[in-house]
Amino acid sequence: MGTVGYKSDDEYSVIGDKREINFIDYANNKSVCDYNHEGGPLIISAPFPFSKGNPQSVFVGATAFDLINIENTTSEPVELWTKIYASTPKDSFVLSLMKPPSANSEDDTSQGFVELFDLEDRMIQPGETLTIWLSCKAKEIGLHTTIVHFDVEGERLERMVFLLVEDKISQSLASKKPYSRAQRKKQFPVDEFVTGSRPVRAMGRGVRNRLLPYDIPKDIRELVENKQTTDAIKAGLTRDNYVSYFKHLLILEELQLEEDMRAYNMENINMRKKGNYLSLQVPGLAEKRPSLVHGDHIFAKLACEDASGSDRVYEGCIHLVEADEVYLKFAPEFHSNHIDENLYNVQFTYNRINMRRQYQAIDAAKSLNVSLLFPSGSPKSRVIETTPLVPICCTLNEEQMCSIEMILGCKGGPPYVIFGPPGTGKTMTLVEAILQLYSTQKSSRILVCAPSNSAADFILERLLNEESVEIKENEIFRLNAATRPYYDVNPDFLRFCFFDELVFKCPPLSVLACYRIIISTYMSSSLLYAESVGKGHFSHIFLDESGQASEPESMIPVANLCRRETVVVLAGDPKQLGPVVYSKEAENFGLGKSYLERLFEHEFYSNGNENYVTKLVRNYRCHPEILYLPSLLFYNDELIPCKDDIGSLLNSVKFLPNKDYPVFFFGIQGCDEREGSNPSWFNRIEASKVVEIVSSLTASGILNEKDIGVITPYRQQVLKLMKAFENLDIPDVKVGTVEQFQGQERKVIIISTVRSTIKHNEFDRTHCLGFLSNPRRFNVAVTRAIALLVIVGNPHIISKDPYWSKLIWRCADHNSYQGCALPERQEYEDDAEVSTPEDCLVDDENSIAEMWGEDAKEIGNLIPFTDEAEWSDGWK
Repeated sequence: MGTVGYKSDDEYSVIGDKREINFIDYANNKSVCDYNHEGGPLIISAPFPFSKGNPQSVFVGATAFDLINIENTTSEPVELWTKIYASTPKDSFVLSLMKPPSANSEDDTSQGFVELFDLEDRMIQPGETLTIWLSCKAKEIGLHTTIVHFDVEGERLERMVFLLVEDKISQSLASKKPYSRAQRKKQFPVDEFVTGSRPVRAMGRGVRNRLLPYDIPKDIRELVENKQTTDAIKAGLTRDNYVSYFKHLLILEELQLEEDMRAYNMENINMRKKGNYLSLQVPGLAEKRPSLVHGDHIFAKLACEDASGSDRVYEGCIHLVEADEVYLKFAPEFHSNHIDENLYNVQFTYNRINMRRQYQAIDAAKSLNVSLLFPSGSPKSRVIETTPLVPICCTLNEEQMCSIEMILGCKGGPPYVIFGPPGTGKTMTLVEAILQLYSTQKSSRILVCAPSNSAADFILERLLNEESVEIKENEIFRLNAATRPYYDVNPDFLRFCFFDELVFKCPPLSVLACYRIIISTYMSSSLLYAESVGKGHFSHIFLDESGQASEPESMIPVANLCRRETVVVLAGDPKQLGPVVYSKEAENFGLGKSYLERLFEHEFYSNGNENYVTKLVRNYRCHPEILYLPSLLFYNDELIPCKDDIGSLLNSVKFLPNKDYPVFFFGIQGCDEREGSNPSWFNRIEASKVVEIVSSLTASGILNEKDIGVITPYRQQVLKLMKAFENLDIPDVKVGTVEQFQGQERKVIIISTVRSTIKHNEFDRTHCLGFLSNPRRFNVAVTRAIALLVIVGNPHIISKDPYWSKLIWRCADHNSYQGCALPERQEYEDDAEVSTPEDCLVDDENSIAEMWGEDAKEIGNLIPFTDEAEWSDGWK
């Protein structure tokens, strides 16, 4: 048994040259496997035909083979030359005239079997059928591709072959149900309804300042629903239109949230009686699709009118949420008439409380000093008088010392900004500033806000762990929303919280006034306004991770609690993740721009005036080579790597081709898939490769599972990876989206990019729906790694983005790339940028139809691509 043949360099293919054949997207170009229009004297069968629109699968290590029948339909002999033009991976396909022997064959059965790359000068007689065999040696997981040429009478015919090579892990993650986009459910009118039984949590002690309803005006609703832009936002933001501008952006956002929630409506479903509740199964609830919490409500009605012709709508209040199930209480008559066999139509609503808080904050911003909102409007720049600082933490660097001295010397006016790129000690600086104020300015009252509960808890933990300053237990308070689950809080922190019957509450004003430090989320800080905490009560307001909050969110603490002399400090990085906004129109008009980012449009901040901003430039996290590209692309090459030597870890990693380079790219061509009605993407081949890499890293003994993090842009890929790790008893590797990793770090970060399809990718890039359109996600993802960054992905897809392309080729140039063949190198200008939001507006459904073809004609009946899981999950 042997392999013979040759392949000439002057051959060509109608598909393209051999570099292009390194990646052929069968999902994007169905014509490559369409042979219905061929003419000529031969009928040639197609080996390894697709199954349900996808390539056949073969197990890694096996040899797959299929026959090719070539029939001469003419009355004359036909001369045929057959050859393999190109294969990916190289030489993975061969031809033979005999059926390949099985792995268990005796030696004598394989005698005479020869593998060939070409079969020259075969004469096929009239009516004769020649059978040849095409074999694939599946040595590695991923998509295997070949092109077979058939030359006859001066013409060339081709057969494209695709095989997906899998292993046990990828097979265990296979889709259980074909993907089908959910049909839009009919909306039933809810002009009147029978109120349900609300949870006790929604009641309790009254507040002093109640939120107004802030109902959306009917005329504005109609204008937006008719796809018209309101005059209030056309001209852009100015001092004079601040309130109306942001209120209209919030209306756009709220209408989008309404639309998104309607996508989850259910028809002809059952509810089950469980104790005093009715239980409703909500698919996708555990993934927050939809997001429902205690205190929310739904509307339900019988799917068919009852005997009396009643078509009443009932409100069901959510008393408990467990996994994919909610427990509801309706009016007593609904429960008494219910039987488990009843079929109901259900409509979901979203809780408006956070939107109402933002409307109120924007209203309150009318009374703010103009220097807080538009610092350039000040008649002259300020000069802060500072005094030398005696650090509480002895490890502060020059920039950190400068920023803290400025904060201590600030007397109000425009916000002071701590610009903290990744790994530069922003949180340490923030904590030091708070402790300095607490220790040296006894009259200070400090409010610290963060965008999430986890971020707020982290600040509390850092403050409590500083041994040099002992904060009195009765002087620090962690304010929590009533909707936060009691068991979500670290038991060690509960003594700093206020709760009753396991329900968090805001204490009365008399109690709040006793605390010198209060820590809250942006949204929950509205509880202080509700309790009539006055403007000026806090001497200092710190907004941590302020780049992640929209301006209306930032105004909740600022507009309600600031006076002219209040010192406002923003800490964050406008080059990292911005606010999460669901309305593309609202995002493009400015709601996606944080208060922090907008401040940098003013010269005091953009010019780096130390009386307004300090930029931290010393990075204590990343290996210098991991930091190289982010520093160059986002921070004017100003970041200074200060991490101690970590070369010993790289030396222990067996799969690294270059032990001196800490960024490794493994190129793999898999298949991106979806399942059921879940629009989120996953890639089983990449998932298997990630598991293999994690297993290799932990086997060395130098790393444990908690040292490793896996970042991936799609929720479904997160779930698939978590399932794979669970099956292999690897529970402590953190898997999440970019949002879940911002502010965190791991010794090793592995990124699975998932997408392997050009068609979807082009649609995503054109309409700003994919991770390639957001360089900030690139920045956050690659700067989470301390010692080693590993990327698993399809280089032919992600190289279309200039940032990812630079990373791929930097790996290749440092002998730190392995896997599938690389695409042709494209040079981008150093200042190349991906499309901006303004370039990415979808004007109408026709533009979508141009991208998606005939399928888009049904778009009006389908749920729109508005859920983040549809396109990004983590790379928006």
